[in-house]
Amino acid sequence: MSNITTKGQIIKGKPVADKISENLIKEVNDLSKEGIIPKLAIVRVGARPDDLAYERGALKRCQTIGIETEVIELEENITQEEYIKAVHKLNEDEKVNGILTFRPLPKHLNEDVIKYEIDPNKDIDCFNPINISKILENDKSGYPPCTPTAVVEILKYYDVDLSGANIVVLGRSMVVGKPVSMLLLNENATVTICHSRTKNLPEITSNADILVAAVGKANMVKEEYIKDGAIVIDVGINVDDQGNLCGDVDTNNVLDKVSMITPVPGGVGSVTTSILASHVVKACKLQNNK
Repeated sequence: MSNITTKGQIIKGKPVADKISENLIKEVNDLSKEGIIPKLAIVRVGARPDDLAYERGALKRCQTIGIETEVIELEENITQEEYIKAVHKLNEDEKVNGILTFRPLPKHLNEDVIKYEIDPNKDIDCFNPINISKILENDKSGYPPCTPTAVVEILKYYDVDLSGANIVVLGRSMVVGKPVSMLLLNENATVTICHSRTKNLPEITSNADILVAAVGKANMVKEEYIKDGAIVIDVGINVDDQGNLCGDVDTNNVLDKVSMITPVPGGVGSVTTSILASHVVKACKLQNNK
């Protein structure tokens, strides 16, 4: 566990993201001296506001680091065949090192078919099941999803010792809950996964040294869910009754109990684009045998 004993410390994502970016700028600079420029391709169907917001952040982050970018905008009514064709074109483009496909896809596109079409070596946000299985096997050549990776990076940055820590993950989605549990297990933590059917939920979560909240319910986690002195990572992004952005944790309610907590906004979400960029650089190096 961390050696920090103060209560209610808000641990922000920006310093974590800046540190990752700082290292990436050096790596990209070294690659460019050899005539190699990492490139990210973003595949977006339609123009959902949350996709556009993430896209803006990703493009800005890549620009800061020196990564080339290309956005492939596809019509909302694109056929599955056309979508797969667009992905295959990027698979075959040697200049493209990483492919980010925005999900969820429109209902008429079958993700269970499409996820096998993206080249796992360019699949930098873990869409292809090959990269899911690499998390299970602790195979470092894969690309875990960016948000769960951000959770682990924040904990490491703030000197939280994960080995042997009792961690409860609230949520079991393939987007966050399941992959973050595996990543934490790979760090030698003892992980309990809770979900909507879990009995005596507050009883289980209040035993955790570290609680990762990823259920998508605004301000659901109150003080009875928290062990005194626990560390809380709030992955939720919700809108409360007043229309304000908030997490899964009622931060004001738990601030006196926690030792550390990530804010929403400004926490986990602010680290994801730097993780995305790091995966592009990693892919570029692997593809160029660096």
